[in-house]
Amino acid sequence: MESLQALADPVRLAIVESLAAEPASVGVLAERFPISRPAVSRHLRLLKQAGLVDSVSDGTRRVYQVRPEGVSALREYMDGLWREAAARYTLVSENLPGIVVDDSPASKRPRPTKKRRS
Repeated sequence: MESLQALADPVRLAIVESLAAEPASVGVLAERFPISRPAVSRHLRLLKQAGLVDSVSDGTRRVYQVRPEGVSALREYMDGLWREAAARYTLVSENLPGIVVDDSPASKRPRPTKKRRS
């Protein structure tokens, strides 16, 4: 999924988070991040190609905003992964005897490993 690849870059993820708060121009985004305007433009181009942002003309500048359809598609994909993982977990836990799910805080502590004899 192209949108996941686009969001793998921490700067692009931060740009999307910033645009989710409020639409902004390249100049405004360049002021928010320690990168140049051309670098912001490149990131926005990749985000636009991935379907995560869109732009509208505002006089002589372009204002970028998060594209709801792109975010919805990403969420649907992640929801599908979650449903599949939950279904597999349920299937395994219902079909393997002796498996007890323990979500207590004590069960999450690291346990010492036993050394195997050679």
